[in-house]
Amino acid sequence: MSTRTAVTGGAGTGTETGAGDSTTGASGTAVTDVTEGARTRGTEAARATPAADAAGATPQARSAAPATAATGTATATGTAFLLAAAPAGRGRAMDAASVLPVLAAVPPGVLTGTGTATLVELADPLDPQTVLTRLRAAAASPGPLVLCLAGQLHLDRRQQLPHLALARSTPATLRYTALPWHWLAAELAARAPGTTTVVADLAADPAVWERLTTTPGFLHLGPGPTLYGRVTPAPRRGELLAPAYLRSWAELWRSGARLPYATLHAESAARAAGATPEAFLLAPAPAPAPVADQDPHPAILAAATAGRHGEAAAVAAAWEREALRRHGPRSAEAVHWTEVRADLARLAGEPARSCELWLSAAEARLALGQRTDDPDVEGAVDRAHHQWERIVDRARARALGPLLITLRQRVPGRRPGALAALKRRMAD
Repeated sequence: MSTRTAVTGGAGTGTETGAGDSTTGASGTAVTDVTEGARTRGTEAARATPAADAAGATPQARSAAPATAATGTATATGTAFLLAAAPAGRGRAMDAASVLPVLAAVPPGVLTGTGTATLVELADPLDPQTVLTRLRAAAASPGPLVLCLAGQLHLDRRQQLPHLALARSTPATLRYTALPWHWLAAELAARAPGTTTVVADLAADPAVWERLTTTPGFLHLGPGPTLYGRVTPAPRRGELLAPAYLRSWAELWRSGARLPYATLHAESAARAAGATPEAFLLAPAPAPAPVADQDPHPAILAAATAGRHGEAAAVAAAWEREALRRHGPRSAEAVHWTEVRADLARLAGEPARSCELWLSAAEARLALGQRTDDPDVEGAVDRAHHQWERIVDRARARALGPLLITLRQRVPGRRPGALAALKRRMAD
């Protein structure tokens, strides 16, 4: 059972009373509530909170927020809060709202890991006070809260504080039309540790991007929330970024895999790297490094064959991070763990992901100087081809086909006619 609330931006009727006054008018936002199949429609006025002054002060804290964690995800009611926003017109750098249909297609209980859940969806809202009101209500719930953000970060020139731009935001009106990042931190601060996860896919203006690279913890939300995210530099004017990182989270959730958040973050960052390779990743401090003298492969295989695919992927990801730390990305050790993850994806019934990883492994081995007839290189390409033939999603198969053809041309393998068969199938 789930409750869904959709709030979409529209032509606002609020007024701004001049520099230094906060926007307090009605936003004219449309509200749709869906509870167990019943649907109602109406409008809701945005109520001003006794909060933002000319200096963009943090809003007053909630008077009573539950301080205890949920007793268990099976019985708790979770809340999923989806916010996608970007300025209208020439200031738009990300097509943020395009990810909402994919996220909304995931059952809310899957998003939160609970039996029942409430879904709140905001698409291009106009007024930061409206967003704050909705966020405050969601943060007051005692169950798990998952907050998904897609949009643009801009720096307030006066206070040098990051803001999430909304539909009416411009550089000149940022402090009155955008959501201050510290408001978000303030609303989540009172929640019990371990109950709040934030997943963010953001484009940063040049000022924010510079601060990210020079100031550790610039987007820190405090000790309570767990933040996973990917921040990319804003593209050139006229170009639009796609929220590929957050879309990947949604696709992995929809696949039915119950992966740990750290694994979802790593997988999604890897998938999104092809579109925008320059990025700043946000994640908690990694878990302690695995013990170097133990062999993890039997435990990983046992977990995978028992159907505990999330556990197997998490252990493999930990060992891959350790290989990257010790030996670097261009190392045989790192390639080995890419291949382990590829085989785990096969065992989990994810042929497209397995194909992608085997392709990456083959490319990495070639980059290390291995010959095209090396058994390890041929094996990686053969396995990628084998998994590609099992992809049910034709669009996904067509997207991976050209990459596989390019590799097959370099690594024809020992099976006669493999390249020709691949080209024929792509032409069907």
